[in-house]
Amino acid sequence: MREEFRRELKELKAEVLSIGQAVTDMTSDAVASLVNGDVDLAQKVIDNDAEIDRRCLGVEEHSLEVTATQFPVARDLRLLHSLTYIALHLERMADLAVNTAKATMRTADRQGPQTLCDLIKAQGNLVHRVLDATMEALDKKDVALARKLVELDEPIDHLYKQFFRELARLQEESDIEWASSMVLASRYLERIADHAVDIGERIAYLVTGELEGLYETDEGA
Repeated sequence: MREEFRRELKELKAEVLSIGQAVTDMTSDAVASLVNGDVDLAQKVIDNDAEIDRRCLGVEEHSLEVTATQFPVARDLRLLHSLTYIALHLERMADLAVNTAKATMRTADRQGPQTLCDLIKAQGNLVHRVLDATMEALDKKDVALARKLVELDEPIDHLYKQFFRELARLQEESDIEWASSMVLASRYLERIADHAVDIGERIAYLVTGELEGLYETDEGA
């Protein structure tokens, strides 16, 4: 019985890690679609969302089933609850990637200032780095790396703020309309990184048993 329990825990963790990789790929594809005006790639991201939803719900249901049948305690119970929590954040991150892809649909027929395209591309690269670090921290139960996520998140926040400075410089109405969609996309990417930091907090809790805030946002999150 305990051998079966260990197998199920291992499978659940592997599934969450796999979902995390899928969400990382969706985010990268969404950014690439936005920078290149690639509506086909954007549609691929949008179409993948339903599968992510299904898989995240599967993690929750499997976790509840294991809890009900195996009566986990202590660290095993924390792992089950944490995997469900992380899957919920991954599902929300996928939604934000979809929102970014939808911005491609609104902007693909126009070409705005290259400066903003470069900012989105840079932000996307940084978000990819954060997501990779998040999944590595979960896989290895690396508390130090989980705590480093807030540091990796900071330049993403700075780039988001820079978008507004660039937006203020625009004068053409068509550029402003295009840039507004890009600012929204930048916000979506910034929120994806925030979710990653939230996952980092849960990884630290999973390992240490203590729930600690890695950082505080302006919204008090």
